[in-house]
Amino acid sequence: MNDSSWQPEPVPAGPAYDAQVGPHTRPMPIVPDAAGRDFDDREARDRGAAPDSGPLFRDETPPQEPMPSPPPPPSQVPQDASPPPQKKRAGRDLRAAIGVGVGLGAVIFASLFIVKAVFVGVIVVAVVVGLWELTSRLQEKKGIKAPLVPLAVGGAAMVIAGYVRGAEGAWVAMALTALAVLVWRMTEPPEDYLKDVTAGVFAAFYVPFLATFVAMLLTADDGPQRVVTFLLLTVVSDTGAYAVGWRFGKTKLAPRISPGKTREGLFGAVAFAMAAGALCMEFLIDDGSWWQGLLLGLAVAVSATLGDLGESMIKRDLGIKDMGTLLPGHGGIMDRLDSLLPTAPVVWLLLAAFVGTG
Repeated sequence: MNDSSWQPEPVPAGPAYDAQVGPHTRPMPIVPDAAGRDFDDREARDRGAAPDSGPLFRDETPPQEPMPSPPPPPSQVPQDASPPPQKKRAGRDLRAAIGVGVGLGAVIFASLFIVKAVFVGVIVVAVVVGLWELTSRLQEKKGIKAPLVPLAVGGAAMVIAGYVRGAEGAWVAMALTALAVLVWRMTEPPEDYLKDVTAGVFAAFYVPFLATFVAMLLTADDGPQRVVTFLLLTVVSDTGAYAVGWRFGKTKLAPRISPGKTREGLFGAVAFAMAAGALCMEFLIDDGSWWQGLLLGLAVAVSATLGDLGESMIKRDLGIKDMGTLLPGHGGIMDRLDSLLPTAPVVWLLLAAFVGTG
C-alpha cells in the first residue's frame, strides 16, 4: 500500500488523549487547524515545538500575557541614574543677616567713638533683651519661671557697676542680683521654687555678668580699640569657622550638640582669629605685639566655639532653633551673644596680662 492510500483512523469521541510514542503506539492523527493546514502533533511533540496557531488541545487554555518584570533592586541601578548632588546652601537668609550685621556694627562703632557712656547703654539694652528672650523660652518650653524684673534691674546695675567700679563692683552687683531673685520668687507659691531660682541665678551670671567684662574693657585709655578688637576677633572667628566648615567641613566636631560644626571649621576659626589678632595687637592696642595677638586669637577661637556650643546645648534642651526672632537672618539677641559672652572675660584677662588695664 502506498502512502496516498493511507487513511487516518477515526478519532475516538471525548477529550483528546495524550499517547506516548513507542513501538506499539498508534500514529497520532493529523489534525487540520483553523486555517486548513495540517499539523502533525506527533512530530511536534518529538521536536518539543508548539503548533503554528491555536491551542494543541481543545480544552487547553491560551497562553497568558507575560507579567511585567519587577524593577531591579537599588543595588543594581547604574550609577548614572542617581540624582545629581545638591549644592550646599546656607541655612539662613544671608542678605538679611549681612544687612542686620552692618546696622548693628554702625550703632556700635558710632557709640564707641563718640561717647563711651552711650556704648554702655547699648550693652544694657542688649542684656535686658537677652534676659527677656532667655526667661521667655525657659517658661514656654520647660515651665521654669525665672523672675525677669530683678534680673533686668540687677543686670543693668551689674553692667554699670562694672564700668564705674571695675570687677569689684561687678561682683557686688552679681551677689545682690542673686539675692533679689531669691526674695522676689518668695512672693509666689513654693512649688518649683528651687528650680526657678536656680535658673534665675544662672541667667544672671550667663548674660549680664559676662557682659560686664565688655564694659570693663571700655574703661582703659584705649578702651574703644580694645572693644573693637574683642568684637572683631569674635566675628572673624565665627566667619572663619563658617566659611571653612561650609566649604571643606567633613568631620563633625560635636554632632550630638551642633551637627553643623566641623573640625575643619574649628581650624578655620583658629587660623582666621590668629591672623586678625596679630594685626589688631600690632596696630590697635597700645604697647601690643603681634605674637600676643596670635595667642589672643587662639584663645578667642576656642572660647567663641565653646560659647556657641554652650548655647546650642541650651537650645537643644529647650527644643528650639533660635532664642528669638528680633534680628532677621540672625534669630534673637541671644543668638548673637552666644559666642561674645564667654569671650569677653577671656579677652579682658589676656589684655590685662599683656598690656595692663590702664
